[in-house]
Amino acid sequence: MTTAIRLGTRRSALAMSQSSMVARALEEKAGRPVELVEIVSEGDVSRASLSQLGGTGVFATRLREALLAGECDLLVHSLKDLPTAGAPGLLVAATPVRADARDVVLTRDGTPLAELPAGARVGTGSPRRIAQVRRANPGVQVHDLRGNVDSRMQRVRDGELDAIVLAAAGLARLGSDIDLAMEFQDLGGWPTAAGQGSLAVETRLDIDDELLRAIRALDDPATRFAVTVERAVLAGVEAGCHAPVGIHADLTGDELRVSAVVYGEPGVEIAAESAEVVAQEYIHAQGGGDGADAARRVVPRRASEIGTAVAGQLLDRGASELVTPSTTT
Repeated sequence: MTTAIRLGTRRSALAMSQSSMVARALEEKAGRPVELVEIVSEGDVSRASLSQLGGTGVFATRLREALLAGECDLLVHSLKDLPTAGAPGLLVAATPVRADARDVVLTRDGTPLAELPAGARVGTGSPRRIAQVRRANPGVQVHDLRGNVDSRMQRVRDGELDAIVLAAAGLARLGSDIDLAMEFQDLGGWPTAAGQGSLAVETRLDIDDELLRAIRALDDPATRFAVTVERAVLAGVEAGCHAPVGIHADLTGDELRVSAVVYGEPGVEIAAESAEVVAQEYIHAQGGGDGADAARRVVPRRASEIGTAVAGQLLDRGASELVTPSTTT
């Protein structure tokens, strides 16, 4: 009997859906069955806000412990929730094709966020989104929001909240029937979390070569390039993955455009932008020859240089005064 590959995942509906997508793709590449192993993290059982829980890595720590202990062979993370620093003994072996990186505001009647009346109640637990909501409409009240996607939407249906802010990718991956009005936010004026919309497939450094090759076959080099830039910006300003920082790198053809904003008190923000032509050989590393392997090594190095330069712009403009340094990014 062929031994099944064990894929560790959080037990939330979104995590299970994302992991199932990766499991099906990996089965095709590896020619082996993949079974899901449910792992409970502190972020899944606590109702405290992300800031109270510490934010950075709250969903990843327990998963990584299970991977290192041999309880599973690989993990699937939402990349935006993954600390920028690598974990000893582990590597992110694949970043599949990125989904929609935008945020979406959900309301009962379709009133745009900017037009909600004073005192309207908007739910989000993200410091970045809180800053962006207040920037778009200073008159609304922001309420902390936890729980799964369905319970969050129910709070709008029940009238407890007038609007909530969610990731578009999560809604799409869940495939839920959305009976609320959706207002998608433009990434130019509302950059989202580093890596939002992207998944990270993480495994141990000592995993067998055959399985590692199968996992790496799931990687999309263009996605990896863009999210590596974004995460380098986040690391460069020493901010955690739940800090009030919005970053988006858009790669179209061989042109890369990066926008990053660090938010402070209402009306206070620091922005930086970059536009570069990036050689195709840095991005599209296909096949398994020496040239492709070399290109894979170059991709994160070149992307990190770009992200670090953008972070430098932010720091030169005073970004360090608006973020709390994180020792676990």
